[in-house]
Amino acid sequence: MTGNYNKAMFNGNVNKPATFVIHFIKTLLMIPVDLTLETNRVILRPVAEEDYNNFLGLARQDEDMWEYFSLNLGDEKQLRKWMDMAFADRLANTRRPFAIIDKLNGQIAGSSSLGNISIYDLRAEIGWSWLGKDYRSSGLNRNAKYAMMKYAFEEMKFERVEFKTDVLNARARKGLQNVGGIEEGVLRSHMTMWNNRRRSSVYYSVLKDEWPKLKESIFKDIA
Repeated sequence: MTGNYNKAMFNGNVNKPATFVIHFIKTLLMIPVDLTLETNRVILRPVAEEDYNNFLGLARQDEDMWEYFSLNLGDEKQLRKWMDMAFADRLANTRRPFAIIDKLNGQIAGSSSLGNISIYDLRAEIGWSWLGKDYRSSGLNRNAKYAMMKYAFEEMKFERVEFKTDVLNARARKGLQNVGGIEEGVLRSHMTMWNNRRRSSVYYSVLKDEWPKLKESIFKDIA
């Protein structure tokens, strides 16, 4: 490890690297593998192998929904790949994938994740999100995003939460604006989709200083 790397890693404070190391370890310990989040409407609990069949049933309710998703979860092999990637990311401590449970009926409604976790940069991404056809426009998405943002800002003390979606996905873009996301820009030809289309992704974010106002306005009905 070079002196220049130390300086960059510890923001110039090369004489006190232990401070960062201690913070890093403590923060990792704050993100348990079995992390569960909850509001008055939803429970977000870790995705489990046993969720496969429920996910597949939901995913096949509306095949058109996968036009903007990187994988077609209505296909058995692609759903298997998606779940294996979620488990691998969880093991690597870069993502916490959740099953979204509707508290009104106790059923799985879809999935979302707190991922691309960067402890050093104090940021994470909320994404990998989808809901079954019958659960859209139900408030579940807003509750799920509230629960993850609240955890990121209030428990993890993160500075930034980011989101991305297909630039062509007008519904998702409107949804991100509705939870306070500020549009930042487009990454052109960013991803290869399951049908070989090249997707451009548009990014949104919420910053730590913006969270209190959002919590008391658009999320004021969520407990």
